[in-house]
Amino acid sequence: MSTLPLWINWLIEPFTYSFMQRGLLAAVMVSVICAVLGAFVVLRGMAFVGDAMAHTILPGIVIAYWLGGNLLLGALAAGLLTAFGIGWFTRDGQLQEDTAIGVMFSGLFALGILLLSIVSSYRDLTHILFGNILGVSGTDLWLIAGVGVLVVGMVLAFFKELVVTSFDPGHAITIGLSPGVVRYGLLILLAFATVSGIQSVGVVMVVSLLVTPAATAYLLSQQLPRMILMSVGFSVGAALVGLYLSYYWNLASGATIVLALTTLFIIVFLIAPRRGLLWRMRAKHTSTGGTDERNETGREDLLLSE
Repeated sequence: MSTLPLWINWLIEPFTYSFMQRGLLAAVMVSVICAVLGAFVVLRGMAFVGDAMAHTILPGIVIAYWLGGNLLLGALAAGLLTAFGIGWFTRDGQLQEDTAIGVMFSGLFALGILLLSIVSSYRDLTHILFGNILGVSGTDLWLIAGVGVLVVGMVLAFFKELVVTSFDPGHAITIGLSPGVVRYGLLILLAFATVSGIQSVGVVMVVSLLVTPAATAYLLSQQLPRMILMSVGFSVGAALVGLYLSYYWNLASGATIVLALTTLFIIVFLIAPRRGLLWRMRAKHTSTGGTDERNETGREDLLLSE
């Protein structure tokens, strides 16, 4: 009989199983990947891109299933097609980015649904659509790890370029950078990140990992490096909370992870210093608008803090 305190046994018990250990590794790696990119997704107003990417990989998944190939590689091919398609449609300014995203989103997602409807059985695809973090294999872990090294490595290597093109594309051009090329690169990394997350939380919910932790961190910090670190911390913490709830209450792991993130965002949105709703409501009674002005300049402060 164990001599450890009851609360320690409670914490350790879920991870005595190999499938929970693999699930934890997958959750942590996907959380880091999405959180690192999420800061730039939020700052650039690209949340719709993440949502579109998560849906447009559906036809790639179905076609790979049809051909008996690797579903994740099929998803990656469709994600890259989406990234290049968005960039190509908007390359000369004839179409606004949100218009191009809408076209790619609706067209490829509809194609995926059509293909899915004519597949004799789509039961094997449900873990891709809705996530099954407790069903990840060793091969999946290696794939996620490879994507993580790629994404984090590229962000570190081109951090200054990402910052400058995110805040001041005009200045980026004057110093010899191409915002379009940097954007292509970011879209490609988003495709890889999306594919890494579909096994754990599924197509439908991967966008939450890209947006919610970074949005929460943005309410709390005006320094970009700190915002990224906080975003990673929130993601990893939510992954742990979600796995514990999943194990002890027999709930869907992906859904509990996302709901943990959403709950944290709501709390921070209400009580965050200066930017929180309750703080701003209180400030209206004690000032004549200075707090609102600071909120509006918060985005620029991120650049000035570099």
